[in-house]
Amino acid sequence: MLPPLVDSHCHLDFEDFKDDLPAVMERAREAGIIAMVCVGSGGDLATAERAVELADKEPDVFAAIGIHPHDAAKVTPDFWPVLEELAKKPRVVAIGETGLDYFYDHSPRQVQRDVFVRFLGLATASNRPVVCHVRDAHEDAVAALHQGPLPAAGGVIHCFSGNVEDARRYLDLGLHLSFSGVITFKKADDIREACAYAPADRILVETDAPFLAPVPHRGKRNEPAFVRQTLESVARVRGISPGQVADATTANAFRLFNLSVTLPVG
Repeated sequence: MLPPLVDSHCHLDFEDFKDDLPAVMERAREAGIIAMVCVGSGGDLATAERAVELADKEPDVFAAIGIHPHDAAKVTPDFWPVLEELAKKPRVVAIGETGLDYFYDHSPRQVQRDVFVRFLGLATASNRPVVCHVRDAHEDAVAALHQGPLPAAGGVIHCFSGNVEDARRYLDLGLHLSFSGVITFKKADDIREACAYAPADRILVETDAPFLAPVPHRGKRNEPAFVRQTLESVARVRGISPGQVADATTANAFRLFNLSVTLPVG
Protein backbone atom coordinates (compact mmCIF):
# COMPACT_ATOMS: atom_id res chain seq x y z
CA MET A 1 0.00 0.00 0.00
CA LEU A 2 1.24 3.50 -0.83
CA PRO A 3 2.20 5.59 2.21
CA PRO A 4 -0.44 8.22 3.10
CA LEU A 5 0.23 11.63 1.64
CA VAL A 6 -1.29 15.13 1.83
CA ASP A 7 -1.56 17.57 -1.06
CA SER A 8 -1.15 20.69 1.04
CA HIS A 9 -2.21 23.18 -1.67
CA CYS A 10 -4.50 22.68 -4.66
CA HIS A 11 -7.31 24.55 -6.39
CA LEU A 12 -10.01 21.96 -6.96
CA ASP A 13 -12.58 24.76 -7.10
CA PHE A 14 -11.16 26.03 -10.41
CA GLU A 15 -13.00 25.71 -13.71
CA ASP A 16 -10.20 23.42 -14.92
CA PHE A 17 -11.82 20.60 -12.91
CA LYS A 18 -15.49 21.31 -13.56
CA ASP A 19 -15.92 18.44 -16.05
CA ASP A 20 -14.13 15.63 -14.22
CA LEU A 21 -13.61 16.53 -10.56
CA PRO A 22 -14.93 13.16 -9.23
CA ALA A 23 -12.43 11.31 -11.43
CA VAL A 24 -9.60 13.63 -10.37
CA MET A 25 -10.37 13.01 -6.72
CA GLU A 26 -10.65 9.26 -7.23
CA ARG A 27 -7.21 9.17 -8.88
CA ALA A 28 -5.84 11.10 -5.90
CA ARG A 29 -7.30 8.60 -3.45
CA GLU A 30 -5.95 5.68 -5.47
CA ALA A 31 -2.51 7.35 -5.29
CA GLY A 32 -2.68 7.36 -1.49
CA ILE A 33 -3.62 11.01 -1.04
CA ILE A 34 -5.60 11.04 2.18
CA ALA A 35 -6.17 14.80 2.44
CA MET A 36 -6.24 17.76 0.09
CA VAL A 37 -6.23 21.42 1.13
CA CYS A 38 -8.36 23.27 -1.42
CA VAL A 39 -7.26 26.89 -1.51
CA GLY A 40 -10.04 29.28 -2.49
CA SER A 41 -8.22 32.50 -3.29
CA GLY A 42 -9.31 34.06 -6.54
CA GLY A 43 -10.20 37.64 -7.28
CA ASP A 44 -13.55 37.53 -5.51
CA LEU A 45 -15.22 35.71 -2.65
CA ALA A 46 -16.81 33.04 -4.85
CA THR A 47 -13.66 30.91 -4.96
CA ALA A 48 -13.39 30.89 -1.17
CA GLU A 49 -17.05 29.96 -0.89
CA ARG A 50 -16.65 27.14 -3.42
CA ALA A 51 -13.65 25.77 -1.53
CA VAL A 52 -15.66 25.68 1.69
CA GLU A 53 -18.61 24.02 -0.08
CA LEU A 54 -16.35 21.32 -1.49
CA ALA A 55 -14.75 20.71 1.90
CA ASP A 56 -18.20 20.36 3.45
CA LYS A 57 -19.04 17.63 0.93
CA GLU A 58 -15.82 15.62 0.88
CA PRO A 59 -14.32 14.17 4.08
CA ASP A 60 -10.75 14.31 2.73
CA VAL A 61 -10.93 17.90 1.45
CA PHE A 62 -10.25 20.92 3.65
CA ALA A 63 -10.48 24.59 2.75
CA ALA A 64 -8.27 27.64 2.93
CA ILE A 65 -9.72 31.07 2.19
CA GLY A 66 -8.03 34.20 0.90
CA ILE A 67 -7.44 36.57 -1.97
CA HIS A 68 -4.45 36.07 -4.25
CA PRO A 69 -1.94 38.94 -4.25
CA HIS A 70 -2.60 39.34 -7.98
CA ASP A 71 -6.09 40.47 -7.00
CA ALA A 72 -5.29 42.54 -3.91
CA ALA A 73 -6.49 45.70 -5.64
CA LYS A 74 -9.95 44.14 -6.00
CA VAL A 75 -10.42 43.80 -2.24
CA THR A 76 -13.07 46.17 -0.89
CA PRO A 77 -14.12 46.77 2.73
CA ASP A 78 -17.14 44.49 2.37
CA PHE A 79 -14.88 41.50 1.67
CA TRP A 80 -13.62 41.33 5.24
CA PRO A 81 -16.87 40.55 7.13
CA VAL A 82 -17.54 37.68 4.70
CA LEU A 83 -14.02 36.32 5.11
CA GLU A 84 -14.28 36.60 8.89
CA GLU A 85 -17.47 34.52 8.86
CA LEU A 86 -15.99 31.93 6.49
CA ALA A 87 -12.94 31.65 8.75
CA LYS A 88 -15.20 30.35 11.51
CA LYS A 89 -16.29 27.34 9.45
CA PRO A 90 -14.95 24.08 10.91
CA ARG A 91 -13.61 22.84 7.57
CA VAL A 92 -11.53 25.98 7.05
CA VAL A 93 -8.04 25.04 8.17
CA ALA A 94 -6.01 28.03 6.94
CA ILE A 95 -6.14 31.62 5.79
CA GLY A 96 -4.76 32.34 2.33
CA GLU A 97 -3.28 32.20 -0.02
CA THR A 98 -2.17 35.75 0.49
CA GLY A 99 1.15 37.47 0.11
CA LEU A 100 3.25 39.32 -2.43
CA ASP A 101 3.89 38.75 -6.13
CA TYR A 102 6.30 41.23 -7.69
CA PHE A 103 6.88 39.10 -10.80
CA TYR A 104 3.61 40.11 -12.44
CA ASP A 105 2.68 43.17 -10.35
CA HIS A 106 -1.00 42.74 -11.21
CA SER A 107 -1.81 44.81 -8.11
CA PRO A 108 0.22 47.77 -6.80
CA ARG A 109 2.91 46.63 -4.40
CA GLN A 110 1.77 48.78 -1.49
CA VAL A 111 -1.78 47.46 -1.89
CA GLN A 112 -0.43 43.91 -1.86
CA ARG A 113 1.50 44.64 1.34
CA ASP A 114 -1.51 46.22 3.03
CA VAL A 115 -3.81 43.32 2.15
CA PHE A 116 -1.17 40.78 3.22
CA VAL A 117 -0.89 42.37 6.66
CA ARG A 118 -4.68 42.45 6.96
CA PHE A 119 -4.80 38.72 6.21
CA LEU A 120 -2.13 38.06 8.82
CA GLY A 121 -4.47 39.74 11.28
CA LEU A 122 -7.37 37.55 10.14
CA ALA A 123 -5.26 34.41 10.58
CA THR A 124 -4.29 35.54 14.06
CA ALA A 125 -7.86 36.38 15.06
CA SER A 126 -9.22 33.08 13.73
CA ASN A 127 -6.32 31.00 15.13
CA ARG A 128 -5.55 29.55 11.70
CA PRO A 129 -2.17 29.19 9.97
CA VAL A 130 -1.49 31.51 7.06
CA VAL A 131 -0.70 30.28 3.54
CA CYS A 132 1.73 32.69 1.88
CA HIS A 133 2.39 33.21 -1.81
CA VAL A 134 5.73 34.93 -2.36
CA ARG A 135 7.31 35.47 -5.77
CA ASP A 136 10.23 37.83 -6.38
CA ALA A 137 9.31 39.58 -3.12
CA HIS A 138 11.14 37.77 -0.34
CA GLU A 139 12.62 40.90 1.29
CA ASP A 140 9.25 42.63 1.62
CA ALA A 141 7.50 39.39 2.60
CA VAL A 142 9.90 38.82 5.48
CA ALA A 143 9.43 42.44 6.56
CA ALA A 144 5.64 42.05 6.49
CA LEU A 145 5.82 38.82 8.46
CA HIS A 146 7.98 40.53 11.06
CA GLN A 147 5.47 43.36 11.19
CA GLY A 148 2.77 40.76 11.64
CA PRO A 149 0.85 39.84 13.52
CA LEU A 150 2.27 36.41 12.72
CA PRO A 151 -0.40 33.91 13.81
CA ALA A 152 0.41 31.62 16.70
CA ALA A 153 -0.86 28.77 14.51
CA GLY A 154 2.08 29.38 12.19
CA GLY A 155 2.04 29.23 8.45
CA VAL A 156 3.64 28.05 5.24
CA ILE A 157 5.40 29.59 2.28
CA HIS A 158 3.60 27.69 -0.43
CA CYS A 159 5.33 26.72 -3.69
CA PHE A 160 8.61 27.88 -2.21
CA SER A 161 10.66 29.65 -4.89
CA GLY A 162 13.60 31.13 -3.04
CA ASN A 163 17.12 30.10 -2.14
CA VAL A 164 18.72 28.78 1.05
CA GLU A 165 19.01 32.25 2.61
CA ASP A 166 15.32 32.94 1.95
CA ALA A 167 14.48 29.56 3.43
CA ARG A 168 16.51 30.31 6.55
CA ARG A 169 14.68 33.57 7.19
CA TYR A 170 11.26 31.96 6.86
CA LEU A 171 12.28 29.01 9.01
CA ASP A 172 13.61 31.40 11.66
CA LEU A 173 10.09 32.84 11.81
CA GLY A 174 8.75 29.37 12.56
CA LEU A 175 7.17 28.89 9.15
CA HIS A 176 6.98 25.78 6.99
CA LEU A 177 8.14 25.50 3.38
CA SER A 178 6.01 23.71 0.82
CA PHE A 179 7.55 22.28 -2.34
CA SER A 180 5.65 21.93 -5.59
CA GLY A 181 6.33 20.36 -8.97
CA VAL A 182 8.79 23.18 -9.65
CA ILE A 183 11.37 21.18 -7.69
CA THR A 184 11.40 18.70 -10.59
CA PHE A 185 12.27 21.39 -13.16
CA LYS A 186 15.76 21.49 -14.64
CA LYS A 187 16.59 25.05 -13.56
CA ALA A 188 15.33 24.74 -9.97
CA ASP A 189 18.73 24.21 -8.31
CA ASP A 190 18.17 26.95 -5.70
CA ILE A 191 14.88 25.37 -4.67
CA ARG A 192 16.44 21.91 -4.43
CA GLU A 193 19.23 23.31 -2.25
CA ALA A 194 16.66 24.93 0.03
CA CYS A 195 14.74 21.67 0.21
CA ALA A 196 17.87 19.82 1.30
CA TYR A 197 18.54 22.52 3.91
CA ALA A 198 15.09 22.64 5.54
CA PRO A 199 14.52 20.48 8.65
CA ALA A 200 12.31 17.45 8.16
CA ASP A 201 9.63 18.74 10.50
CA ARG A 202 9.06 21.90 8.43
CA ILE A 203 8.52 20.65 4.89
CA LEU A 204 5.30 20.00 2.99
CA VAL A 205 4.52 18.86 -0.55
CA GLU A 206 1.84 20.25 -2.82
CA THR A 207 0.65 20.35 -6.40
CA ASP A 208 -0.79 23.88 -6.72
CA ALA A 209 -3.08 22.08 -9.18
CA PRO A 210 -4.07 22.86 -11.88
CA PHE A 211 -0.71 24.67 -12.19
CA LEU A 212 2.94 23.56 -12.20
CA ALA A 213 2.62 19.87 -13.06
CA PRO A 214 5.85 18.05 -12.18
CA VAL A 215 8.06 16.25 -14.66
CA PRO A 216 7.04 14.00 -16.49
CA HIS A 217 3.62 15.70 -16.61
CA ARG A 218 4.97 19.22 -17.18
CA GLY A 219 2.79 21.20 -19.56
CA LYS A 220 -0.34 19.23 -18.66
CA ARG A 221 -3.05 20.11 -16.20
CA ASN A 222 -1.78 19.29 -12.74
CA GLU A 223 -3.87 17.28 -10.26
CA PRO A 224 -3.40 16.01 -6.69
CA ALA A 225 -2.33 12.50 -7.72
CA PHE A 226 0.79 14.01 -9.30
CA VAL A 227 2.12 15.08 -5.91
CA ARG A 228 3.82 11.67 -5.86
CA GLN A 229 6.34 12.88 -8.45
CA THR A 230 7.14 15.89 -6.29
CA LEU A 231 7.55 13.59 -3.30
CA GLU A 232 10.04 11.44 -5.19
CA SER A 233 12.07 14.50 -6.19
CA VAL A 234 12.14 15.73 -2.59
CA ALA A 235 13.33 12.29 -1.49
CA ARG A 236 16.20 12.34 -4.01
CA VAL A 237 17.23 15.83 -2.97
CA ARG A 238 17.27 14.89 0.70
CA GLY A 239 18.88 11.49 0.17
CA ILE A 240 16.12 9.53 1.91
CA SER A 241 13.31 7.23 0.83
CA PRO A 242 9.98 8.45 -0.56
CA GLY A 243 8.33 6.69 2.37
CA GLN A 244 10.32 8.78 4.84
CA VAL A 245 9.33 11.98 3.03
CA ALA A 246 5.70 10.88 2.97
CA ASP A 247 5.75 10.15 6.70
CA ALA A 248 7.34 13.52 7.52
CA THR A 249 5.25 15.71 5.22
CA THR A 250 2.00 14.00 6.16
CA ALA A 251 2.70 14.44 9.87
CA ASN A 252 3.69 18.06 9.27
CA ALA A 253 0.51 18.82 7.31
CA PHE A 254 -1.68 17.19 9.94
CA ARG A 255 -0.02 19.22 12.67
CA LEU A 256 0.06 22.56 10.83
CA PHE A 257 -3.51 22.42 9.54
CA ASN A 258 -4.93 20.47 12.49
CA LEU A 259 -6.43 17.93 10.09
CA SER A 260 -8.81 15.22 11.17
CA VAL A 261 -8.77 12.27 8.77
CA THR A 262 -8.91 8.55 9.46
CA LEU A 263 -5.60 7.06 8.41
CA PRO A 264 -5.72 3.85 6.36
CA VAL A 265 -4.87 0.66 8.21
CA GLY A 266 -2.42 -1.93 6.95
